[in-house]
Amino acid sequence: MDDILMTEDKILKNKIRLLIAGFLASALLTACGEDPELTQFRSSIESFCTEISQIDTAINSIDAASENAVAELLSCLDDLDAAFQDFAELDFPEEFDYLEEIADQAGDYMSTAVSSYHDAYSDNSYDTNIADYASENYSRAYKRVQIIITFLHGEIPEDVDLQME
Repeated sequence: MDDILMTEDKILKNKIRLLIAGFLASALLTACGEDPELTQFRSSIESFCTEISQIDTAINSIDAASENAVAELLSCLDDLDAAFQDFAELDFPEEFDYLEEIADQAGDYMSTAVSSYHDAYSDNSYDTNIADYASENYSRAYKRVQIIITFLHGEIPEDVDLQME
């Protein structure tokens, strides 16, 4: 359990950057005008970033020594998966259509990660290999969201080669 919480702690920094970037992207999208589609999209991005932040706070507040720690973690991860699936289902405005496939990939990677974390903790044991696989998929999901937020912010991400993963 401590391993997963330490891994989650490393990802916390990325999540904070993601949240800040999301709010910056929202501000930029608002500056584009009063287009209702962009306004709805901005609102959806803000909601996603807020939800991710709340889930992250819940994960970080889990007492690793508690006998309910694993159940609490898996429940939070299930919530995270649901948030990523909602994100993947977003209807991106036409000018951002090229990002929809990356959002779908993020949702797929998060589902694989969460499913793998469930497998890693099955049968009242902890399988490090499965947890490592889950962590890699978790990171890939967040990387894709960070890339999307960077593009929405009007910048080009440094590492956009997603084919190598």
